Amino acid sequence: MSHPTLGAVTRRTLLGTALAGLAAPPTLRAQSPAVKIGVLTDMGTVYADYAGPGSVEAARLAIVDSGLGERVQLVSADHQNKPDTGAGLARAWYDNQGVDAIFDCPTGSVALAVNTVAGQSRKLFFCSTAILDRLTEEDCNGYGMAWTWDIYSVARSSVQLQMKRGLDTWFIIYQDYASGHALAATARERLLAAGGRVVGQVAHPLGTVDFSSYLLQAQASRAKFVMFTAGGSDLINALKQVREFGLMQRGQQIGTMFTVITDVHGIGLEALQNLNFVTAFYWDRDEQTRAFAARFLATRRKQPTMFQAGVYSAVTQYLNAVKATGGTKAEEVRGWLRERPFEDMFARNARLLPNGRLIHDMLTARIKAPSEQKHPWDYYEILGVVPAAEAFRPLDQSQCRKPF
Repeated sequence: MSHPTLGAVTRRTLLGTALAGLAAPPTLRAQSPAVKIGVLTDMGTVYADYAGPGSVEAARLAIVDSGLGERVQLVSADHQNKPDTGAGLARAWYDNQGVDAIFDCPTGSVALAVNTVAGQSRKLFFCSTAILDRLTEEDCNGYGMAWTWDIYSVARSSVQLQMKRGLDTWFIIYQDYASGHALAATARERLLAAGGRVVGQVAHPLGTVDFSSYLLQAQASRAKFVMFTAGGSDLINALKQVREFGLMQRGQQIGTMFTVITDVHGIGLEALQNLNFVTAFYWDRDEQTRAFAARFLATRRKQPTMFQAGVYSAVTQYLNAVKATGGTKAEEVRGWLRERPFEDMFARNARLLPNGRLIHDMLTARIKAPSEQKHPWDYYEILGVVPAAEAFRPLDQSQCRKPF
């Protein structure tokens, strides 16, 4: 469906705009082209709270802030977490409906399918939610960009955080699909490199409701730290059952490679207090993040997740590039984005690498105890900052060797 950024335009307004365009210098006309962008997301299942309608709203706010107004058309669709559906929508948007860039796209398999189509259509794809490294590594194509995070940055920062706490033996419970396998493998690699070890691991299907058998295996392993790679409703189900099985009461620490604020809101501080994790964004970090969050909350009645904040950042920087280059040609917009570091409400010390990976500072955080909460959605204590250059894979170690 379409989401025009402003209401209907009168004939008088259209005529005035046309006359103003005729009178304007060529450089000004070139900086205000018509742009069509699409948010491809999960509207109603496992990742709807992470991204979904909130990602559409984040894109809308970025368009409002861009100054391009009605010259930007926003469309959105539900990929239903199906790669063929996502690829089909992307191809129709790029090739038949004039969409210049696609944003968001939770679920790794869907993101990979859309990334392939973006390369074939030579249109830009800004992946703000899926975590797979492959987008900017072995499957890099010059048109797909990973904006919010990746497996390497989350695993590296998570291992550093937990090893500092003395948690050097892990049991990993991971989702049985691409990003879950990749997260578990990268965590093992980073943990071994840091002097720790994995004493057991088990995979579970997407959409698991009963985690009892996995939790019993974790108990039996006597690992100091039980790590979940799941997100969305899977993670909520798992953490609720952790409390029922009493793992923490038996001395085992529970963690996630990442935590999303909507999960904390759904489960509650009582069950999650003192959980340490890594995040790319927190709404209450400073004045910039709070200003964005207040606008988002006014329409969504929820605080933005790191993925929705990533959509806002990606759309903002894309539209900045469109204005600066005077057009929507993918190669020119991409080149402009790579040429300069930038900062915005979401991305600090940010730079877009040639392989399409956006690097920026990551945060380590702790979930507060109920007694520490001072106001609604006051859930995190920021423990520290992992600088962009330390959090993300160095370019000289990238598997993306193609010159783009």
